[in-house]
Amino acid sequence: MRNPVTFVIGLIILVIFGSISFFFQVRQNEVAFLTTFGKASDEVIKPGLRFKLPWPIQKVHRFDARVNNFEGKFEETQTQDGRNLMVLVYVGWRVSEPQKFHRSFPGGMDDAKRNLESLVRSAKNATVGQHPFNHFINTDPAQLKFDLIEKEMLAQVSGTAKEKFGLEVKVLGIKRLGFPETVTQKVFDRMKEERQRLVKQFEGEGEREAAKIRSAADRERSELLARAEAEATKSRGEAEAKAAEAYKTLERNPELAVFLQKLASMEAVSKERATLILDQNTPPFDLLRGTNVPASRK
Repeated sequence: MRNPVTFVIGLIILVIFGSISFFFQVRQNEVAFLTTFGKASDEVIKPGLRFKLPWPIQKVHRFDARVNNFEGKFEETQTQDGRNLMVLVYVGWRVSEPQKFHRSFPGGMDDAKRNLESLVRSAKNATVGQHPFNHFINTDPAQLKFDLIEKEMLAQVSGTAKEKFGLEVKVLGIKRLGFPETVTQKVFDRMKEERQRLVKQFEGEGEREAAKIRSAADRERSELLARAEAEATKSRGEAEAKAAEAYKTLERNPELAVFLQKLASMEAVSKERATLILDQNTPPFDLLRGTNVPASRK
């Protein structure tokens, strides 16, 4: 009779061997496919526990599906208007079609990075060569075209990477800009000239605005003076009209005119603190005759 312990152990080994041979696990951060007698299937296997036939009938090929970061070289390239510019581009990519990736890069990730670097360099040079220098360096933010340039590079890289290599480029951008030493001073000089041009522009605008304010103030002052002069002329006219009317009244009554003149003279004399010796017959003191007012006043 067979030993039960030996039988159980053998059964466990058989189950383990069967599990290894007929089942495999794809993790959440992996992408995989199967080959049957060396021929790749078209299906991309989703994460989870999956069934397969034992090797050498079928074989599992797994790849990391997480986003990989890559930076190109900080290299010199030329703009549309012939300016030399140093550009560093970064890329975020992942394996989306494992079958195509496996055929393109038998050496794995290292081969993929070398080919992706060449692809990014070509797209960078082509895109930068389609834009003038002031789309990269400019004192006016409205003239900068970083978003457009990055989108154009991404379109070139992502299409080729997916079609040829089975890679999905998730993000692409310009990480760093620089200048060769031979053109750095020229760039600074040009930026200085641009700044000076803006300063002159702002000064001119300020002077024009100041001239408008001065002109408005002068116009308002002239209007105020004109209104004041008109009011003064009107007042003078009214006063002259009243004076003329009073003069006509005095012409019709000379005695009244003489009497009023004497009163005015008396009022002027009485304001002085002095002792007066008066002759009642002398105008205007003749008005005091026949009154009880004393002939002298202190």
